[in-house]
Amino acid sequence: MAQMPAATRQPKPKTEPKEDFFEGPPAATAAPKQISPTRFEDPPPEVGHRVVIHGRGGVGKSSLADLAPGPVVSFDLDGSLGVLQPPHTQRVVGIETWDDLLKGLKDLGAWEKVKTLVVDSGTKAEELALKWTLTNVPANSTGGHATSIEGYGYGKGYTYLADTWGQLLAALDAHAEAGRNVILICHSCTQMVPNPHGEDAMRYEPRLQAPSGGKASNRLRTLEWADHMLFMDFDTAVNKENKAQAGGTRTLYYTETGWAMAKNRMGLTGSDPVVAGSDAIWRKVFGLDAKEEK
Repeated sequence: MAQMPAATRQPKPKTEPKEDFFEGPPAATAAPKQISPTRFEDPPPEVGHRVVIHGRGGVGKSSLADLAPGPVVSFDLDGSLGVLQPPHTQRVVGIETWDDLLKGLKDLGAWEKVKTLVVDSGTKAEELALKWTLTNVPANSTGGHATSIEGYGYGKGYTYLADTWGQLLAALDAHAEAGRNVILICHSCTQMVPNPHGEDAMRYEPRLQAPSGGKASNRLRTLEWADHMLFMDFDTAVNKENKAQAGGTRTLYYTETGWAMAKNRMGLTGSDPVVAGSDAIWRKVFGLDAKEEK
């Protein structure tokens, strides 16, 4: 029987790309921004300090802010300066909503001659931020609104509030970039803090929203944002009955302690007594004495 020739595999014909396969050259992109470092011999730009002061009610936070480099202007959200009447501070009143606050802060030209801008208090500002968030951020796809921060579900409310709070920090950043000091006054609360190295401890922290785990925490975000977070407290002593008694003196703490959240970026350590009518603390925090010596 004659053998059939073995089947041979035919090479696959080459196909040319269609002429319309490429739509043309890639779209032109904007030229990269030219960024150059600041030379060490160049004088540093005049940038303001970002400060948070927190402490218990009545400890003297607003009075201390009044002694900062002036002119000083304070957004009196708590309405307390009308009674206190600090001698060096000009009040901004009539702020009733979150939009009012942001509009006032973003009008940089209105504060051109101001050296220190104060928001008193950040705790009240966050309440305005929460009210704005509940009113303007829908809780579901049908446009319904939540009545509380937990109403968004799965922790989303804290994320929305953190986004709103970030607008305030950005507005204060603009003032700092313009060379103006900004001070955010906050009331304190007590918080049990987990300690990976030992026992958990109770400490004073700014009274801002801080969900467990640290995600979307306005408190931690504000700590990271600030150049200085200063804690102010009454001095206490123990009497014969082993009970703590607050005295008339007060102390300002520059750095973290086991019982208070604090920090600074000037290398300051420890604490200093708060002396009524003295700006010594601000001269130290802002490095004013060192600048004058040069």
